[in-house]
Amino acid sequence: MSVSQVDRVRSRAELVRQVVPFLVIGVASTAANLLLYVLLCMWTGAQVANLVAVVVTTVGNIAANRRFTFGIRGRRHAVRHQYEGFVVLGIGLALTSGALAVLQGLTDPAPMLEIAVLVLANLAATVVRFVLYRGWVFHPRRQRAHG
Repeated sequence: MSVSQVDRVRSRAELVRQVVPFLVIGVASTAANLLLYVLLCMWTGAQVANLVAVVVTTVGNIAANRRFTFGIRGRRHAVRHQYEGFVVLGIGLALTSGALAVLQGLTDPAPMLEIAVLVLANLAATVVRFVLYRGWVFHPRRQRAHG
């Protein structure tokens, strides 16, 4: 096997090793997000409830993925990781808020339909989040480059 082939095998193995904890953390974050959303909808509208639920669960999601998915321990770069994670949050928030806005523009949706749309939008946001976490926020070369 050539060096590039070995690197590709390592990269695939690393990808598989990262997907499992990312999915577990994602399911837990989504459950917490939906619970907060439902509770907050009792006092506020769907967009505000979504914003607050996403922001609150994102801090824990970034920290958990940093530690368990990407194996980064200690405080080094933690603030940068949170900042960049919130940039990624903006993309996810645009997907979920946009989906709610489209739904609400088309109809006066029942709460269960809103939740179903949020689940689908969160799935799309999760794929985007994993790609950006892996390729940008927690990329090993960036960890070394930022000393």
